[in-house]
Order: sequence, then structure tokens, then C-alpha cells
Amino acid sequence: MSEPADPVAEFVARHGDGVAAIAVGCDDAAESFRTALAAGAVPLRDPVAHQEDGVRVVTAAVRGFGDVELRFVERAAPPPQTEPAGLLVELDHVAICVPAGELAGTARFMEQALGMRQIFTEYIQVGEQAMDSIVVQSPSGGVTFTLIEPDTTRAPGQIDGFLESHQGAGVQHLAFRSEDIALAVETFEKQGVRFLDTPAGYYDQLQQRLGDGAVPVIGLETLRRLNILVDQDHGGQLFQIFTSSTHPRRTLFLEVIDRRGALTFGSANIRALYEAVERTEDRSDAGQVSTAGER
Repeated sequence: MSEPADPVAEFVARHGDGVAAIAVGCDDAAESFRTALAAGAVPLRDPVAHQEDGVRVVTAAVRGFGDVELRFVERAAPPPQTEPAGLLVELDHVAICVPAGELAGTARFMEQALGMRQIFTEYIQVGEQAMDSIVVQSPSGGVTFTLIEPDTTRAPGQIDGFLESHQGAGVQHLAFRSEDIALAVETFEKQGVRFLDTPAGYYDQLQQRLGDGAVPVIGLETLRRLNILVDQDHGGQLFQIFTSSTHPRRTLFLEVIDRRGALTFGSANIRALYEAVERTEDRSDAGQVSTAGER
């Protein structure tokens, strides 16, 4: 058991299970650290060099958002790249919730401290709820943060609930890219992973939403059977699904995303996600148990 003064124990006591640190690779950890400080970042750990088995690694850390730290990692001899296994290839993006009024400032901090750039903005309304979103990405495209804040002029929603349960800004979900989402979902379900279910009407309206002549590259019956969502943009289609949260506060879940040319983030599917989550909460309030619908 961790001692009360342990940073991990303190984070869990305040926020519950969640992401306490995000490590980003860089060419020069010391320079990245100095750039972040110049942009107003709070230092947590000065650059330190480590060396083992001929590999030199330099790390440093600053406070990123809320109590989540950002770690800069510089590797002089990066490990050799291996071919992806096919189920999960890489981290596609990190979704971060911030309190109302902090979205623009957080995005600006990411730009100035990390050299990221805005690639997408959107105001999303779901029923009486609404939220603002800004997506920032590193120049290499290897690091993507989806920043979200609630619109407090509207009815409280899931982002408000996250911020209350998490007690401040934090990582809402991690999205992992797959090259075969159907195989990934089938495999993970056999291993006990639970995914959110999707309202039946979603698939009935799918063709109308995608447009005449647009056919999902993954068959409709497969999507329906596995509860996989589909969206498209000018680059192509994307497929995604969200896991049920296994944590007591329900403040962290995972996403599996399969990009078939699409570069956006499936915002047209947010309504379906919200409906699935809200139906789950209604079941919970009624004392029912669902094997696939818990958030």
C-alpha cells in the first residue's frame, strides 16, 4: 500500500483512478522544458539524464492541466520499431476535460509551451447539453489532444459530471488506433472487456446520415452486431467504439478507433455515445444491471 504522502496515493485520493502523467517524446528534453517554462508552465522536475545499457534518456516534467503532469522524454538511441500486431497500433488521441472558461487558455498553453497547433474546433450540442472542443496537435502529428469544456449556459451534462467527480481537469479517455476494429472488439470482448452499447435506431438512420451512395467499408451487420459507430469526412471513414468504465467514479474510459482515411474525430457520433451513456445511467438508477452499457 502506498504511503499517504506518495504522489500516486495523493492523486488517487483526490481524483480517483486516472491518468496522472502524459509523456511526450522530444529531441531535446532540456530545451522543451525551458520553452514550457517561458510559456508559463510550472516546473515539477528539472532535466535529468539516465543511462543504462548504452541508452541515454533525459526526462523533465512540468504541470500540464489540473494535477496532470507533462513529461518530456528524450532518447538518444530510440528502441527499434516493430511491426504493429494489428489490434492496437498506437495512441490516436487523448481527450481532456477542462472547467468552463479554461478551454481557450489551455489550448493556448499547449501551443506556446509544446509547439502544438489547432487543427479542429467545434461546438457540439446534444439535447439540452452542449460543449466546446478544440483539437491541438504536434507538428509531427504524433501527439493529439482533444480539449473539451462544458457550456454552463446549457443543462449540466457528462462533461460537468466528469469535472465534478474528478474534482477538476483531467483525462476523460484515451483513444487507441486499430487497423481492424472488428477483430479488436471481438477479441477484447472475449477477454472480458465491456463496450458501450449503441441505440438500435442509430443503424436504422445510418445510411441517411452518411448520404446517398456512401457505404461503410465495414458491413452494416458487423457494425450493428459489435456496436461500432461510423462517421466520415472529406478524407474517408472512421469507426470507433468506447469501453465501459471500470472505475468507481466512472471518470476514465477507453476508445478504439479505426481510421480509413478520415482525419476528424467522429463528432457526429457523440449524440449516440451520449444516448448510450444516459440510458445506462437510467438503468443504474432503476437498479438494473447491464453487461455492456455501464460507463
